[in-house]
Amino acid sequence: MRTLDGKVAIITGASAGIGYEAARLFAAEGARLVVVARRRLELDRLVDEIGAAGGDAVAIAGDVRDPALAVAAVAMATSRFGGLDIAFNNAGATGPNLPVPALGDDDWHMVIDTNLTAAFLGARAQIPAMLARGGGSLIMTSSFVGHTVGFPGMGAYAAAKAGMIGLVKVIAAEFGAKGIRANALLPGGTDTEMGRAATATAEARGFVEGLHALKRLAAPVEIARAALYLASDASSFTTGTAMLVEGGVSINRG
Repeated sequence: MRTLDGKVAIITGASAGIGYEAARLFAAEGARLVVVARRRLELDRLVDEIGAAGGDAVAIAGDVRDPALAVAAVAMATSRFGGLDIAFNNAGATGPNLPVPALGDDDWHMVIDTNLTAAFLGARAQIPAMLARGGGSLIMTSSFVGHTVGFPGMGAYAAAKAGMIGLVKVIAAEFGAKGIRANALLPGGTDTEMGRAATATAEARGFVEGLHALKRLAAPVEIARAALYLASDASSFTTGTAMLVEGGVSINRG
């Protein structure tokens, strides 16, 4: 039996990077999926790839800052697959690299809304559907940034990602007795489109790699495997955590 046989999952930010690899991995492990992102073409390719491998997925394109999108994803999971067991609220954005005094209102709100508010909107829609199934696993992609490390120029991102940790702790406390587990996943530097944009030169990439005890970036599938653990019954006694999957950034000093 596969790890997620019989489970239904929503994954946001699924058109690339960690979300894309998580969708492929969850499907290979038996989950039926609702995949969500802004880019319809990339989502359709993902759905086709999953289908060709024998899986079952459906795409919904939209902006995770839209409350209606979270509701629509849950409605799709329920109507198409019969319910919801897993939600991986993974979509995010780093925003401009600016010191706090230079950060404009629009940039602040974009980063907070895309990361923290979108995760809240997702959870608000997802929790009732999980309760109807007798429980589930809710995962949010946070970051070591704002938790163990404060990177200059990432004030909004750090605030949003730290806020997600607080949110999952409250959800875990509120709904643990009803079978819902909630955890934050904290990746380190990962070789994604967003990560490569932040390390556009060989010098910048080398610097970021050197921050990690493992002296490299993660492949997106490595983070996806950690998400699979949190989604599966292998983590049945794990809730309310900030799970570091960051190659030793937090303990490295050179």
